[in-house]
Amino acid sequence: MARKTKTVDLDRDNDIAPGIVAKTKKRLVVAAGRSHQALAAEVAAGLGTQLVPTEYRTFASGEILTRFEVSIRGCDFFLVQSFGPPVNEWLMETLIMLDAAKRASAKRITVVAPYYPYSRQDKKGRGREPISARLVADLLRTAGADRVMSVDLHAAQIQGFFDGPVDHLFAKPVLLEYFRDTLSAADRAKLTVVSPDTGRVRVADTWSDSLGAPLAIIHKRRDPNVANQVTVNEIVGEVKGRVCLLVDDMIDTGGTIVKAAEALKASGAERVIVAATHAIFSDPAAQRLRSESIDEVVVTDTVPVPDEKRFPGLTILPIAPLLARAIREVFEDGSVTSMFDGAA
Repeated sequence: MARKTKTVDLDRDNDIAPGIVAKTKKRLVVAAGRSHQALAAEVAAGLGTQLVPTEYRTFASGEILTRFEVSIRGCDFFLVQSFGPPVNEWLMETLIMLDAAKRASAKRITVVAPYYPYSRQDKKGRGREPISARLVADLLRTAGADRVMSVDLHAAQIQGFFDGPVDHLFAKPVLLEYFRDTLSAADRAKLTVVSPDTGRVRVADTWSDSLGAPLAIIHKRRDPNVANQVTVNEIVGEVKGRVCLLVDDMIDTGGTIVKAAEALKASGAERVIVAATHAIFSDPAAQRLRSESIDEVVVTDTVPVPDEKRFPGLTILPIAPLLARAIREVFEDGSVTSMFDGAA
């Protein structure tokens, strides 16, 4: 004769007597690495929770240790870690935290990386080069990540490097809302969206459609043997007397953006506004972006921007509400794509 069973709800680990089937409640846990804890705390607040208490240690030798101070067994675990400088230290810390979460029996582990590390090394430009963006994906998977969430990947193909689901979020709605609220009717009538190079044309084209503005493209050449050095060749499109909105996914040293802005002003642009998702701001970006050719720089806080790298004319928009909503959609088995009306 079959043995009768009964079901009980459990809020924490308990010893279950034989014959009892345990039904556990789904539990969301948000943890943070040390790279951008202010952003992680805002994400957790947006989800109505707090960051899981975590111990961090960096030993004299440089080795890192992390330990979660409460049980995370069976939870839906989201690790928020951005990858501004020092990127290699934060990457190693992420791998260690993933290993800790896996060994602590988290049920599903998602890495929330607002800025994906090594994203510009997504292909071989020359012989004997690595594809480091793929290597990072392999490291995350091996360490224990089941899923990755990121904002404005430098190349969409990076989604295919990870052997599991990837939620590719877009900061454009956050930035668009700002410009719709702040640009005057006169400025909107003279607005031209500008791609700083041919590689960002598709993104700039979506901005052009969203704002109902014409598109211009800057053709540039980069010396493959000299890092962060750009030469602007020509501008395709009408920019004279226009308010030019330069859109890009990131600003690193600022060389590309400043050269593009100077070319636009030299061609008669009335104003130049820069919009970018990731404010990496490696030196000397903060000094370069003070250029008279740039009237305003608008970015999000996917990576922290310290006070010494801030300057007049810089506007930083919060990305936490977007991340919190995406995490909730994943946790509740909803649709992340619906957040962007099925498109970028």
